[in-house]
Amino acid sequence: MFIQTEATPNPATLKFLPGRVVLSESTFEARDAEAAGRSPLASALFAVPGVSGVYFGHDFISVTKAEDGSEWAQVKPAVLGAIMEHFQSGAPVMAEGGAGAIEPGDEFYDEADHDTVVTIKDLLETRVRPAVAGDGGDITFRGYKEGVVYLEMKGACSGCPSSTATLRHGVQNLFRHFLPEIREVQAI
Repeated sequence: MFIQTEATPNPATLKFLPGRVVLSESTFEARDAEAAGRSPLASALFAVPGVSGVYFGHDFISVTKAEDGSEWAQVKPAVLGAIMEHFQSGAPVMAEGGAGAIEPGDEFYDEADHDTVVTIKDLLETRVRPAVAGDGGDITFRGYKEGVVYLEMKGACSGCPSSTATLRHGVQNLFRHFLPEIREVQAI
């Protein structure tokens, strides 16, 4: 098994490409060992000293190292070993019932803004999320209120120094082009 790695805009996060589907229908993020318990692979990655976050996309795994002085030179080989061992074992990526997608109930918006929210979600799915996944992250819709769109940053995007610029200059401008009533985009 050959696992490729790619740098992300977030220097604390590396993107690992195992050459196969990681999660076919959803995404998963664990920011601590307790949340990682829903996934045998995430648990194995959190067992690696220096790992502080894990995000699974369709065909990639983003791993964030701790800000405790850990260096990629020490963390990366152990992460590669944990990923390889997991996939060679045949164990599932997620434990039974452990999928981590955002539930629709986690979203908030006024029903009168339904058409605007549908357009926002369409723009996210078709234009924003594919580009952000290329950098090892994800952006998901959380809410809309009084012209402000609330988005959740995941994976390499969470804590990335350039995520604010991505939101302000990329996503916000895109939304405003199609929906002039949008005043601002905020990360939650």
